[in-house]
Amino acid sequence: MSTFDLAAYSDAVADIVESVAPALASLARGNQSASAFHWRDGLFVTADDAIGDADEIELTLASGVVVRGEVAGRDGSTGIALIRTRGQPDMPVMSGGTIPRTGAFAMVLGSVEGAPLASAGTVALVGPGWRTARGAEVSHRIGLGISLGTRFSGGPVLDARGGLIGMLLFNARRQILVMPHETVARTVNSLETKGHVARGYLGANLHPVKHPTLRGAMVTSLDEAGPAKAAGMQLGDIVIAWDGQQLKDARELVTLLGPSGAGKTVRLGLLRGGEQHNVTVSIGEKPLV
Repeated sequence: MSTFDLAAYSDAVADIVESVAPALASLARGNQSASAFHWRDGLFVTADDAIGDADEIELTLASGVVVRGEVAGRDGSTGIALIRTRGQPDMPVMSGGTIPRTGAFAMVLGSVEGAPLASAGTVALVGPGWRTARGAEVSHRIGLGISLGTRFSGGPVLDARGGLIGMLLFNARRQILVMPHETVARTVNSLETKGHVARGYLGANLHPVKHPTLRGAMVTSLDEAGPAKAAGMQLGDIVIAWDGQQLKDARELVTLLGPSGAGKTVRLGLLRGGEQHNVTVSIGEKPLV
């Protein structure tokens, strides 16, 4: 019978913290603090709500050194913000990009005034992709069986080998969310180049249509200066196809209008007055609000 070595387990967990801590940083806003971690080349990721309306941020590194940075981009739909420091700090970056199994070990790290924070537990849930309340596509749903304070917000979630699972966030009800590494990477790439995440814009309000023989989205209003109006779409049109492919439901249309849809020219199949029509639409970029 094997014997569990508590001391060895303790040392292994502490070793992970020690190896990753140099990539961590902390930031403060008023009486609140949050965490960040070095992504690459002087770019740090953190929680969007941690930076408020600031344009410049002070980060306290693991060394205790305080560096100034500017907000390079932010995306409220995923809750991810990107900070670019002035000059590339001599510090490691986070590595990995793993999808955990339910029940696997997980650790959340953070930083307060440069000192590392750590909490460990299990992955409570691994599920399929989902959409945030503000329309972002998240690659996996990951839940943690860990209770945490908000100082961990913006910190990395790690697996048993120290690989990056994702970034920890809190939603509006202060519930824990994990943005998977894949989603963080995709968002950071957009924030670095554009300062925001571009999303497709049709210029039409859409209402789901559910019928035994019909799936799609009905146009309930139109932006007079939007792509849909320019393409000849009308109130009451039901969008049923995208480039010749029948839509499964209205949600699929919203997904297609995501980041990959911005700038595309597509042929939409419509049902208008019981007759089928096709219109060619140049998908715009959703205005920033």
